[in-house]
Formats: sequence, C-alpha cells, structure tokens
Amino acid sequence: MSYMMYAPTRVLFGAGQLNRLHEQALPGRKALLVITGGKSVRENGALDRTLEELAHAGVQTVLFDKVQANPMKSTVMAGAKAARENGCDFVVALGGGSVMDAAKIMALMAANEGDLWDYVSGGTGKGQTPPNAPLPVVCITTTAGTGSEVDQWGVVNNEETQEKIGCGGLDSLFPVLSVVDPELMASASVPPQFTAYQGFDALFHSTEVYIGKMANLMSDMAALTAIENVGGYLVRAVTDGGDKEAREHVAFANTMSGYSMVTGCCTSEHSLEHAMSACHPNLPHGAGLIMISLAYYQHFVDKGCCPERFVRMAKALGNADAQKPQDFISALAQLQGACGVDALKLSDYGFKPEEFDGIARSARETMGGLFFADPCELTHEDCVEILKKSYR
Repeated sequence: MSYMMYAPTRVLFGAGQLNRLHEQALPGRKALLVITGGKSVRENGALDRTLEELAHAGVQTVLFDKVQANPMKSTVMAGAKAARENGCDFVVALGGGSVMDAAKIMALMAANEGDLWDYVSGGTGKGQTPPNAPLPVVCITTTAGTGSEVDQWGVVNNEETQEKIGCGGLDSLFPVLSVVDPELMASASVPPQFTAYQGFDALFHSTEVYIGKMANLMSDMAALTAIENVGGYLVRAVTDGGDKEAREHVAFANTMSGYSMVTGCCTSEHSLEHAMSACHPNLPHGAGLIMISLAYYQHFVDKGCCPERFVRMAKALGNADAQKPQDFISALAQLQGACGVDALKLSDYGFKPEEFDGIARSARETMGGLFFADPCELTHEDCVEILKKSYR
C-alpha cells in the first residue's frame, strides 16, 4: 500500500505542444541544445522549430549533436565541457531516451568537477556525492520509449570499462519541463522497427514495475495504464507512423511508464539488457529487451511468482479472457509478431553463447540493485539460462 510520489516535472502533453515552449518560464538564458548525430530532427523540422521557440523566448543556444544510441561517457563529458566553456545555464534535450539520458548527465557534470564515474554507484564507480546541483534540464521527446522525460536518471555506457549503468538519481535531475508532442513522433524518417523497439521499452518498464517487489497502488495505476495503451495502440503506430491517435496513446503509455518507474522500480530485465548493450553498443536497447523478454518472463511464470499479476497484464494487453499466467506469455509473443519484431536474433548483433556468463556477471555487478526488485530470486545461473534460451 505504501508509496512515495515525487514528480516535479511540468509536462506539456499533446499534439502541437512544442508550439507553446516559448510561453513557458524557462530556467535560463543560454541553453546547450543536445541532439543525436543523426538526421531525423533536422529532416523532420523539429530542430528548426525548437530553435525558433527558444529564440522567441529570448534564449541563446549552443548545439551539441554527438549523442549515440547508447550514450558514451566520453560524449557526456564532452557535452558537459561544451556547456561550461560556452556559459550555458541550462540544458535542452531534443530527441529520444538516449538524448534525454545524456543531457541530464551532461547537466550534472557541467556543474561538477572530475569524471562521471566518480559519482556512479555500481561497478567500478566511486559512489561519491556530487557537491553541486546540476544545471536545470528541459526535455523535448521525439520518441515513445524510455519515460526519461519524467524521471531523474540517465543511463551511460563507459566504453573504457564496458559498463552501462544508470547515473544520477538525484531529485535535482528531474527535468523542470518536458514537452511530449506526438507530432514529433510521427516522422517518416523513423523506421517502423524503431517505433516498435521504443514501444516495447515502455512496455517492459511497466511490466517489470508491475511484477516487482516495489509495486504499490500508485505504480500499479501507472504501469497498467501504460500496458493497456501499448497493447491497444502500438501495432497501429508501427503499421502506420502517421496514425495520430495511435501515436498519442503510445506517447501517453511512455510517459506513464516513466511515472511507474518513479513510483516503483524496474527489475533485472533491464540490468541484463544494459550489460548486453555495454558489450555490443550497436544493439538498440528496445531490441535487446525484446529478444530476452519471453524467456525472462517465462522464468517467473514457471516459478509461480505473482500469478494473478501475470493474468492482469495479459488482460491489459488485450486478452480479456485470460485466466492463467501463461496467457501473458502468449499475449506478449502475439504482440511481438504483430509488430514484426519476433524474428530478431542475438547472433545478428554479434553475440556468442560464450559471452553469456560474463554478461550475467556484469549485470549484477553494475546494476545489481534491480535484482532485489525481482518477484523471486534470480540467480547467476538463471540469468545465463535466460540468455541461452533467448539465443538464436
């Protein structure tokens, strides 16, 4: 029954909300504007529109356009340096989860000396407390996947140590303002499979929270709402990227998944995937989650964990007649097939079975805290077996 709710981000949600950015009380006068090194926000006009809105609000901008799909520590440090050297007093993220994650950690490191890993807990991180508050952050999300627009974390890949760890976690790292405009997510430049990857990321945030030991009344509400909206609208968004109603509902699911993590906690599925993409940075996060998901959830079904919750999730995905936990596995497999992501192969991303022991060990060493949220114990051997069952 108990929960803690702290969600200080002002959210502008809905089609066309980017047009209202200039009306908001922005937290500074000069922004580091963070985007990826790709073309999508340039080609779909989102970058020009954001620059225009910021200029209308009297804000100067410095563009940083180097963020990768799995943000690297060196990139985050470079962004922080750019913010300091150019006198930026806040950070604006324009993009998907990787951009928002990177921007938050750039804001942290722009205000603090040393190396990011000085302030990271887990793995080889030194676990120090940052002495200074980060720069304020504004998020403008162009994808529906991570819920990063309403949480206080950023996941960063340390290429020197092959560790991918959630960083930050400070109350002061919640974005002060986020724009969730589904119009920015309907671009023809975004391939359908990435819409699927992002949608499944939002789904798994919510399913993990819902079955996890930290689940509560508030996280249940957010998680089930996210699962229902993914189940009802993701196939449509993947099939027709211009389906505005579907885009709105998947965007809403994504933001709800963020709130589910703020009030609850993800489980070890995310620890495993982060360890996977630390070894193979070309692996899209959502794709990695998809490939291990059936074996992962099957493990807990077989263990008899929270059977009524698996039935409820099956119903939320659209199986109104669900009666047994296995119905969730069937509904999940059906959704993956309908979205065209059921044929993904770990081998296509360079994975080899002999890596699985090391990946499982890294998952526990770098993000071991999430294992405590699992509905029942997941051993090292269990993790290796899940990876083996997922491999093809």
